[in-house]
Amino acid sequence: MSVGAATWSFTEDDFGAITITLQRFLYDAKARCALLVDRSGQLVATVGEPPNFDATAFATLTAADFSANDQLARLIGESDFNVLFHQGEKESMYLADIARRVILVVLFDNRTTLGLVRLRMKSAVDELTKTFEGVFSRGGSASTPPPGFLAGAEDEIDRLFQ
Repeated sequence: MSVGAATWSFTEDDFGAITITLQRFLYDAKARCALLVDRSGQLVATVGEPPNFDATAFATLTAADFSANDQLARLIGESDFNVLFHQGEKESMYLADIARRVILVVLFDNRTTLGLVRLRMKSAVDELTKTFEGVFSRGGSASTPPPGFLAGAEDEIDRLFQ
C-alpha cells in the first residue's frame, strides 16, 4: 500500500537525523544532491546542491518512474525493483526505496562513480529506513496540534479580516 505524506509527518528531530544521514552520504559518495520523495510524488526533503530544475515536477515524475518500474518487475516475476539507475552523458541518478513509502534520489556527475555511490548508498538506506519506520509507526501523531491550537489560529484569522 502506498501512503502519501498526508498520513504521516516527521518531527524536527527526525528531520535533523535525515539531514545528517544525507549530508554524510553526499560527502562520502561525492554526489551532488539527494532528494526524498514519497510514493505519491510529494517532495519531502532536498539536501546538497540545490537542483537547477523544478523539484516539484521532478518528484512527481520520480514517483511515476518508480511505480512504472514496480509494474515492470511484476511482469518478469519480481515483487519490485528496490533500486533504479539512470545514466546520462554528464548527469546520472540513482534511486532507492526507503521503507516502501519513500524514494531516495541521488544526483551525481562525473566527479564520482556509480560504484562509489552504490557502495555508500547501502548504509544511508539502512539508516533512513530505521528513521522512517519510526516516523511511520507514529503515524500522523507528530503533526497533531496541541489542544486549543486551532481555536487560537481561527481567532487570529478572524482579527485579520476585521
